[in-house]
Parts: sequence; C-alpha cells; structure tokens
Amino acid sequence: MLWAPVGFGLGAAAYLELGREPSWTLTAAPFALFVAAAMLARRWSERRGPGIVLLLLALFCGGALAGKIRSARVAAPILSGERSVMTVEGFVVDVLSPGAGGPRLLIAPVSISGLAPGETPLRVRVTVDPEAVVAPGQAIRLRAILGPPPPPAAPGAYDFARDAWFRGVGGVGFAVGEPRPARLEAPPWRLKAAMAVNAFRWRLASRIVARMGAEQGGIAAAMTTGHEAWVTPEQTEAMRASGLAHILSISGLHMAIVGGFLFGAVRLLIAAWPWMALRVSGKKLAAVAGLIAVWIYLVISGAPPPALRAAITATVAFVAILFDRQAISLHGLAVAALIILALEPESAGAPGFQMSFAATAALVALAEAWPRPVREISAPWWIRGIQGGLGWLAVSIGASFVAGMATGPFAMQHFNRVAVWGLPANLAVAPLSSFVIMPFLAIGAALEGVGLGGPFLAVAGWGIQAMMAVADAFAGAAGAQRVVAAAPPFTLALAFMGLMVLCLWRGRLRWIGVPLALAVALWPRPAAPDIWVAPDGSTAAVRIGRSAVLLRPEARRFGAELWARRRGLAIVAPKTPIFACDRRSCVPVGDGPISLALSWTKAGPDLKGLERLCAGAEVVVLRGPAPRPVAACRDRVLLQAEDFAAGGAAELYRRSDGWWIVRAQPLRGQRPWSTPR
Repeated sequence: MLWAPVGFGLGAAAYLELGREPSWTLTAAPFALFVAAAMLARRWSERRGPGIVLLLLALFCGGALAGKIRSARVAAPILSGERSVMTVEGFVVDVLSPGAGGPRLLIAPVSISGLAPGETPLRVRVTVDPEAVVAPGQAIRLRAILGPPPPPAAPGAYDFARDAWFRGVGGVGFAVGEPRPARLEAPPWRLKAAMAVNAFRWRLASRIVARMGAEQGGIAAAMTTGHEAWVTPEQTEAMRASGLAHILSISGLHMAIVGGFLFGAVRLLIAAWPWMALRVSGKKLAAVAGLIAVWIYLVISGAPPPALRAAITATVAFVAILFDRQAISLHGLAVAALIILALEPESAGAPGFQMSFAATAALVALAEAWPRPVREISAPWWIRGIQGGLGWLAVSIGASFVAGMATGPFAMQHFNRVAVWGLPANLAVAPLSSFVIMPFLAIGAALEGVGLGGPFLAVAGWGIQAMMAVADAFAGAAGAQRVVAAAPPFTLALAFMGLMVLCLWRGRLRWIGVPLALAVALWPRPAAPDIWVAPDGSTAAVRIGRSAVLLRPEARRFGAELWARRRGLAIVAPKTPIFACDRRSCVPVGDGPISLALSWTKAGPDLKGLERLCAGAEVVVLRGPAPRPVAACRDRVLLQAEDFAAGGAAELYRRSDGWWIVRAQPLRGQRPWSTPR
C-alpha cells in the first residue's frame, strides 16, 4: 500500500512528459493487461513478489490512464496566433495573486470579439491596472490584448501552458483601459455559486486589511483567504530569502494548525465537562469538529490546489480517528495521496505536490521512528519543564531539518533557490505561526463578520509583525540565498525514489536511498548556454562567465530572470556597454565575447537594416520575418519569426564545429497544451 501512490504518481508524471499524446488504446490496454496479470499471479502463484511487481506496473499504467482521462475532461478552447486586441464581456470569477505586471482577474467570458462561441475559452486571465476596483461576481466589459498561455521561458523550463490547460485557462493578457460594468444574462448556477464564495472571501480579506492595516493585514489576508493582492514585493522577497515563503501559501501547515487547534480545543472542553466526558467520545467529536474546520477553511481559502491536497490529507487523518485507526501514519498518507492523484493526476508534475508529499512522508517516517522518552513520575515541575523544553526543541530541529532535506531537491530543481538560513528562520517562526498567528487569525476571521474580530486580529498582527522581523533579519544575513543551476531532469526522479526508499523501506537497506536522494545536489551541472532568446524573439541575453547580460533589460524581464536562475547565472549590467540599442534593434559594440544582433520589431528590418545587423554579428535574431537572404548573412546564424513560431524559446551553445541550438517546442512535444502557433 505504501508504494501504491508512488507507482500511480510516476505513471501520471510519465504521461505528462510524453512527446506525443497517446491514444486511448495505448493507455488503456497496458492497464487492463497488468491488472489481469496481477490478479492471475495472486491467484495461482505461491510467491508474492511477481504479484506485487505486476500490481505496481498496473498502478503505473493506471496513473497514465488517469492523466489521459483528466486531460480529456478539462479540454477547452485555447486562443491561437499572436496576441491581439479583443473586447471581452464576462464575469469576474476571482481576483488572483498579482503577477509581475500587477493585479490579475480570472474571467469567465460570455463573449470575446472575433471568436465564435465554440472558440471562446472557458476562462481568461487578464492583468489590470492597480487602480482598477473590481470584485468577484461583477459583470464587466474590457478591452485587452489577449493571446494563448505562455510557453516555457527556456527549453526544458516550467510549462505555464500545461498548468493553464488543466485549470481551464485558454487565454492570458493585459487590459487596455479600465474595466467597465456590463449587463449580461444570469450565469450558470455553478459559476454563480463559485463567484458568491469568492466574493465573500474578497470582502473578508478587505475587512481584515482595513482592520489591521496594509502591512500586517496583507499577510493576514493571504494566510486566511489566499488573496495576496496586498502583500508587497519586499515582503515576498524577504519571505523567500529567509525560507519562510511557504507560510504565505495556504497548504498543509495552515490546515494542520487550524484543524489541530480546533481538535485540541474541543477535546479539552469536553474533558473539562465531566457530564459530557462520561457520555461521548471526546476524541471522535473533536475529530468531527476538526474535519468541519478544515473544509470551511478550504472554502474560505478559495480551494487552491495545495490547500485542496492538504484538506484531503487532513480528512483522511480525522476519518482514521473516527474509525479508531492511527491518525498520522504512512498508510494514511498513502491513501490521501492516491485520492489526490486520482482526482488531479496533473498534481504529479506540480512542484507543490511533490514537495508537500515528500515533506509529509519524511515527517511521518520521522514520527514513527522517533524514540518515546520515559516520563519521570516524581520529578519536580521545573525539571519536567526543562525536559519538556529540550524535547520540544529537539523535535522542532529534527522536523525542520528533515522537512528541509526532503524538499531541498525539488526547491533546487524547480525554483533554483536555496535559503541558507531557512532552518533557524523556521525554528524561530514555528511557535509564532502555530500558537499565535494562525489560531488568532482563525478566531478573528470567524468573528469579523459580526464585528468582534478586532482583539484577536490585533494579537495576530503582533505575531505577523514579529514574523516579518525574523524574515527581514535572516533575509539580510550574509549569503542568505543562493542560486543553484538546475540538474539534468532525470536526477529529480532519482532523488524522489531515494527519498521514498528512505521513508517507506524497512530495515538497513533503506540507507541505499541516501545517495539517490542527493542526486540533484551532487550531479554535475551541464554547461550553461552562451545565448538565450525569448519565445517570441523579442529579447535575448548572452552569458559572460557566471553572469548574464540582457539586450533589453526592460522587456520580458520575468522570462529572462527565470532562465538565468535556472542556469545558475546572475543578471548584471556590464561596466562597459557591449551592445548599442536604438528603438528597433541592438548591435554588438566593444569587446564582448559574443557578437549578437537583435531586431525586436514585428515587421522586421529592411534589406539595409538586415545587412547592418549581419555585418557585425555572428548570430542575428529577428522577431519579424527576414526580407530575403543577403550576402552579408550567408555565414551567420539567422533566427526569425517562423523559427520562433515553430520552436519557441531557444538556447545556443558555441562549439568547435559551430553553433548548437536547442529549442523549447520539440522538448514539449505535440500535446493538447503545446500546439505551436
């Protein structure tokens, strides 16, 4: 049972990484074959080994089949072609966390200009002006520059379009002008109910911010409702650099504190009432209260994927209590993981699920192996207090260390960040978040609806202020954050299997997992590319040692930073300019190691302009089409619009025999979410 979610999840992850969309026969037939073989082996074979192997293979194929079914269920229209100005009429489903360009709205479009009803996406995500006042549930009309969800910023990087596909988002862009009210027909009841819940969440978040102030209230709203609209970039960066960013995302920590706090409070109240304690099972009644609290909190948080996964895991634990089973166990975690993967197989490729599953498995395995101390009967209270404090400190250090080591490979591979002071920062903040911030936020948010949440929110605000002081202190410490280049993709699978062997295996053979778990950290990094070009050819960067120089620092900054961090590079501005740029293009100057020329206009240069670009560069990038071959470009590497439309982002490596080009689109394959423009 412990290995069942591992096999199922690996199958779902394998489906996501396929180069071509498999047919139904190719996914269903192996699953049926291995299920039948496993049943026959169990019936006719005296050995358990063959049956277990066949069952794990059946689970692997079942994960792939579940991914195929899920992809077909969420299939919806996606915008195609280049971005263009469109008029959108629809309902604001939710106000999402702000991106690099500002606040973002999730809109359920009723109509989009130029699109037939069958071509209209189910959802579009639009960035609006920070001054725009829009709340969930409103019917609006706006003009926006929309296009398909963005492809990976670099070959092999995170695929935003795949995430958008499974969320039903078929178009993204930014508004041109202010959203205006619109008169539309009543929405379907499911959409209406979702908007009503989101409108309640938005009002609650607004009241929390108004009560506590923007500085503390923004973080309180993010921890309570999931809305990060009021969290400043400085606060976000401090939390990341100190290793505390997970506190802002509603996930297992928050669910455990809210559910566990109410569980403990109800059980204590029942125990303090002798009449009730003699007539009901306080533990089971407290489990019901914790279960209700978890699902109410899930609704208030907007049910983001990490919160939903945490709620399912907490539900399995509370249900185990109701059936007199051990609440926290590896078997319970396996059941929860199987439920999550069956409902959302795409979670197998999500960094959040990978990190939460690995951390939870490591913590539960630690809890099962942790020695139980012998309690003194007649020891003085102050000795028991010291022993309890030392025991709590040992457990906190062990839990933080184990969780950090379990999530480390995923953080390095997906986010390319290592918070050097993450362990002491989390140790310092753990008492605040567990005993002050989250409990008082929960009580304050519950009472804020009747205007009585002020005192509790004030206490939570003091805790948040102290937490931010800790975050700022560790973020400002020497070497607080290190950028780590991504290892080859297969090393993450090795690290995952190593962690599972360490957590799930019994006996001394489990230590075989140690070198596998360290694969991401220890594997030699491949050579970094010499040139990076954006997916649409609008900007580029060159590598100089361990630094990256952007040709257009103000354009596509987000994608450039993702690429540089993934390759372990720091973006710098050279003391002596190595490129000269005007309003249409950049050409190399000075003594730069790589001569690269870039034209970022969609129309492309004329013949004279192309000759000028090719005359002084060995690599020429054109966002638009090339007019026609010219003699000056004959021995140059020339990338133009049709190359980016078919191949996406590109990385170029200088070799002794010429330039080697790696493109993003071939690595993505031909999948429903990766159709080239």
